[in-house]
Amino acid sequence: MAKQDALTSPSPSEQTVEIDLRNPVLAAVLAWLWPGAGHLYQRRNVKGVLFMVCVLATYFFGLVLGEGHVVYASWLKSDRRWQYLCQVGVGLPALPALVQNRLVRSGEKPLLGGIMAPPAVVLENSDDELAAWHKQLSNKFDLGILYTMIAGLLNVLAICDAYAGPFVPAPDEQKDKDPDKPPS
Repeated sequence: MAKQDALTSPSPSEQTVEIDLRNPVLAAVLAWLWPGAGHLYQRRNVKGVLFMVCVLATYFFGLVLGEGHVVYASWLKSDRRWQYLCQVGVGLPALPALVQNRLVRSGEKPLLGGIMAPPAVVLENSDDELAAWHKQLSNKFDLGILYTMIAGLLNVLAICDAYAGPFVPAPDEQKDKDPDKPPS
């Protein structure tokens, strides 16, 4: 009887692994709000911690490199901030930029010393604050933007993984069924 079970049981390469994704929509939302949180919710702890460390370290490294000026939201015609669409992929850590934008555009003083605040509105006879940031930070400004954008895009991939689960290749349909024959 044991010999017959061994013959009918699938080989290790044919076995399927099922991962309980719990509620995939909630996992995706949690993964967006805080990188890795969706995976922790799904009890995929190693992956969750890995995403959390990698995404947040990349994001905050870029933010520090740009002295807090590289992540800001602005939709003015003179300064459309398309990079923010990638940066907001990180979730909650990028959302203070929206609050800062609202404060600055309504004429109030930004919070937290101006971190993630957009540059002051450029008037004809005033100094351009964005140009000053570029001059002061040189290449660090561009690198900071790049790091924060990469972190946001990396988290988008993590969100997809939290929603749909890991990629598992389909079994090869042309594989011989003879277990004694070596693979070609």
